[in-house]
Amino acid sequence: MYEIRFHGRGGQGAVLASKILAKALVEEGKHVKAIPAFGFERRGAPVAAFLRYDDQPIRKVTNIYNPDCIICLDPTLPNSVDIYQGMNPNGVLVMATKKDKKALNLPKGLSKIGLCDAFGIALSIFGRPITNSIMLGSLARTTGMVSLEALNKGMESVAFRDAALDKNVEAVRRGYEETRVY
Repeated sequence: MYEIRFHGRGGQGAVLASKILAKALVEEGKHVKAIPAFGFERRGAPVAAFLRYDDQPIRKVTNIYNPDCIICLDPTLPNSVDIYQGMNPNGVLVMATKKDKKALNLPKGLSKIGLCDAFGIALSIFGRPITNSIMLGSLARTTGMVSLEALNKGMESVAFRDAALDKNVEAVRRGYEETRVY
């Protein structure tokens, strides 16, 4: 079983990203559980969402405490939240940042790192810092766990309006193309 924890801020779409990824992984034949984390979140407050997938049916419906992969939708979060808490050794990090890897305070032992200027891409496409679809493209590039085609089908099932769907498809593509993988 592979476990992913999304970290973002209210309004950036972390929960929606986990839902889209779940639909995309189902499209590729995986068994998936996406668990949103709701509480007193408000726009700008730290939020988390959880997803696990496997080739076998999944019965576990808990939060994820030892993720194999962390997706961080906001580069300022590690300053206020320990997003790396419980991360499995040799884990994968996918982070929205325009900084270089050397400028980041990263935990030791990461097997792979994907960095993407998701804010810059989001502002150019949406005019707002909504990074979720961009980071799904970045995840696809960094890990190869899901195809762009499956992500696009996952987005279609979320019922975006046509113009929004087109922009999100572009966002996924640009996230994929502009991610630096280490």
